[in-house]
Amino acid sequence: MVRARPLPVRSAVRLRRPVDIWHKPALSAVAALAIPDLTLWALGRLDLILYTSAGAMCALYAHGLPYAARARTLAWVVLGMVASLGIALTAASLITSTALLVVCASLVAAVHKVVCEATRIGPPGNIILTFIAASAFFVPQHLGQVPLHIALALGAGVLAWLVCMAPALIRPQGPERIVVARALEAAAGLLRTEAEADGGQPAGVPHARHATAAAVNAAWHTLFLVPVRTPARAAARAGLERLLVRAESALGDTGPAIEASAEAEPRDARFAKAEPRHTQFAEAEPRHPRSAGPEPRHTRSAGPDPSDTRPAEAKAEADRLGGWARELRSGRPLPEVVLSAAQAEELAGVAAEEPGSRRPGSPRPGPRRSGPRRPAPGHPRGVRAVLARLAPGSPLLPIGARVAAGCVLAGWASMAVGVGHPYWAVVTAASIYQANTTLSWQRALQRTLGNLLGLLLYTALLPLMHLGPLAMIALALACQLGAEAGITRNYWLGSVCVTPMALLLTEFGSPVAARTLIADRWIDTVVGAAVGLACCVLVTNRRAADRIEVALGRVAAAEAVAFGLLAAGPTPGADEARDIGWARDRLAGCLVELREAVKVAAGEWWQRPLPEERIAHAEQRGHRALAGLVRRLSAPALAA
Repeated sequence: MVRARPLPVRSAVRLRRPVDIWHKPALSAVAALAIPDLTLWALGRLDLILYTSAGAMCALYAHGLPYAARARTLAWVVLGMVASLGIALTAASLITSTALLVVCASLVAAVHKVVCEATRIGPPGNIILTFIAASAFFVPQHLGQVPLHIALALGAGVLAWLVCMAPALIRPQGPERIVVARALEAAAGLLRTEAEADGGQPAGVPHARHATAAAVNAAWHTLFLVPVRTPARAAARAGLERLLVRAESALGDTGPAIEASAEAEPRDARFAKAEPRHTQFAEAEPRHPRSAGPEPRHTRSAGPDPSDTRPAEAKAEADRLGGWARELRSGRPLPEVVLSAAQAEELAGVAAEEPGSRRPGSPRPGPRRSGPRRPAPGHPRGVRAVLARLAPGSPLLPIGARVAAGCVLAGWASMAVGVGHPYWAVVTAASIYQANTTLSWQRALQRTLGNLLGLLLYTALLPLMHLGPLAMIALALACQLGAEAGITRNYWLGSVCVTPMALLLTEFGSPVAARTLIADRWIDTVVGAAVGLACCVLVTNRRAADRIEVALGRVAAAEAVAFGLLAAGPTPGADEARDIGWARDRLAGCLVELREAVKVAAGEWWQRPLPEERIAHAEQRGHRALAGLVRRLSAPALAA
């Protein structure tokens, strides 16, 4: 049985808080665009600005990655952009059929969408690559000009790479400090939400717990990308890991970690402090109930206890985590963080022994020393992970089919109504395709509204454009800055500035009458959004529900491992602490993937009912097991 879900309108235009680092890609793109633009103006060759913009736009990517990973990622982005541009320019020089060029541009757009989703490149995703490549398919070109134009794009791409890597000279740990600060802020929010419960559970607790788990999981993955080739770098990363472990303790529901060391307190007091504050995430039991066993040590009281100091302790810990987050963002020295003995043992044990480095029967390694954690083994990374996400049966394949079909039909529809820029319809159709129908509908509405307002802005800017090329360059750079400032609040707000910037790029190459340009852009936007959305509705993603089943299976397997480790014993050594840490990483990642799969499937307007009870049960048990693992590595009593 299937059911149709309503498509929202109000939430599509609601403004959000801006992303905390929106200014970083904005300023990088402005710098990477300004240098070649001014150079071309000085040479009197502004007609080449499309090719330099192709490379300069790469400066918008990878700002959330540590600099070592950013260097590799940006290099791949630049190569992908140059390769796409080369294919487009070669096709433009050899193919005369506009309808066939639309097909080629649509196929390239589909490849961009699937590859960007598989690599999880992050904002701005496929849209910049598709915009540049689709435009290049319809630029008049001779085959002999292609090498020069590709060289211009590559040179601008190298400049963009240098601009994005330049901050490493000032704040070499900036990206990883920011991602750890986000985890600290999420953990502080969870503690405050739980403190407000006052013995109950407000509606915001599950959301705050999931947000914290996702932020902590993302932070671990980011820190694992930081190289530790020198003792100084290893020490710096280890300091961030200590902060992250402290933030992660909020998921264990064990109460605030105390600054004083465990040795400064009596053993009985340390045992009492390790007890959970609530029984909602009480000590995890085995996956199947036992016929006999110890009763839980605590039961939830009927009402709030006036003498209970746990809310005050939680708020104090939240303030402490928030203060550390502010210190990380301000660039101050890393704060000193006191960990429990079990947490310190976890970090030391994982750092001292490479996975698989000791053969069975060989002597145990010597004394362990503190150092950075290592990622859990058994999960493909890098190119293998990307190929695994593109394997047959991947949920990305229906999205690629949607993009290809929708872009082709949108481009042909634009040609049928006589618009001279069919690639705008192709780009519009490619931009609206998201993970599910609901998000695609929202993006279509946002792009249509944003382009309409953007055309009004472009009309208002026409008198300034007539002042000359320098004024046009300044307006294009201002629009680029405004686009990045607004797009993180809502896509339609960013589109208000993206639209005049795209029209300005067209004016540099081959000036067109303003009335014709505005009319073509509006018609292409409406046609692209309507046809693309129609294809999205008709080509449903039937594999969305299958992805939930796969995610449920992975959560169940991770839960089984977690409960097995929790039942093994109360006192983990270094090896056991390492295994518990890896089990925690796996379980947290599986829970995040399950929630993402549910969001994707829930947004399909024509989909069979979701297994909501199974999902809720899996998430409840998963978070309980996750809390148990975190408690096992957080409670000072367990290491006494």
